[in-house]
Amino acid sequence: MWVMQVFLALAFLVAGFLKLTRPKQELRIRMQWVESVAPRSIRLIGIAEVLGGLGLVLPAATGVAPFLTPLAAVCLGLLMAGAVWLHVTRRDPVAATVPALALLILIILTLVGLFVVDRA
Repeated sequence: MWVMQVFLALAFLVAGFLKLTRPKQELRIRMQWVESVAPRSIRLIGIAEVLGGLGLVLPAATGVAPFLTPLAAVCLGLLMAGAVWLHVTRRDPVAATVPALALLILIILTLVGLFVVDRA
């Protein structure tokens, strides 16, 4: 369970950091979807990804407010569901949608682990 949480945390931290530090023109090279989104929204997504990535690991690891870990996973799941929806409505190629869909599936598996496996 921890391995998946750490992997997801790193993925979201890197993605969020890029969205916070790179200009829209530079992001457009690898993320065509930014054409459809205002720069402020891109920054907000970056903030959500960084906070969510931290929330996947730190609360449970430190024992401080551990309820935040599943909450972070739920929020990141909603964010990735929105990302998949954006790619589908933009009619992006499947290859552009797969990363968001894969992260969504991993988040769902993490939630199952947090709510079902850890309680057993």
